[in-house]
Amino acid sequence: MIFGVLSVLAAAVLVGVDQLIKRWATVVLLPKTAMTLIPGVLELRYFLNDGMAFSMLAGKQKLLIAVTSLMLLGVLWMLFARKLTPLERVAWTLVLGGGIGNLIDRIATGVVVDYINVLFMNFAIFNFADICVCVGVGLLMVWVLFDSYFKEKAEKSVKTESAAPADDANGKN
Repeated sequence: MIFGVLSVLAAAVLVGVDQLIKRWATVVLLPKTAMTLIPGVLELRYFLNDGMAFSMLAGKQKLLIAVTSLMLLGVLWMLFARKLTPLERVAWTLVLGGGIGNLIDRIATGVVVDYINVLFMNFAIFNFADICVCVGVGLLMVWVLFDSYFKEKAEKSVKTESAAPADDANGKN
């Protein structure tokens, strides 16, 4: 229970950071549209996204709000009802914080404020909340890969030990 509460508090901090950056982007970037950070590589550009990643489902705010809300309820359940490894807990906390950050925008204004624009490749403009969700999902993928690897290794070890000849009463084969 305490770890669930701590996870929610950490997610609240992430939401706060996300919302502060979005307010800053609206005040500073909206009037001038863009600010170059690394020429030809990275800029901050004010952009309103009414869809999800890569503007998919643009204009489908009710659907996006409903699906996001249901998924975040599932994440909350994970944080409180399941025993999680520290890596899993961090990952789900990041997903929760990022998801709530963008959900607030969708409910309040119908659009999400994006501002990070990678110039050296054709990529969607994104924000801090998106980074939280992507890093969280990436950590979950790493956890799944390593967890199944170590479980498989442990199962092989148990099979190898059980296949060894049994000792007789004197401790000799």
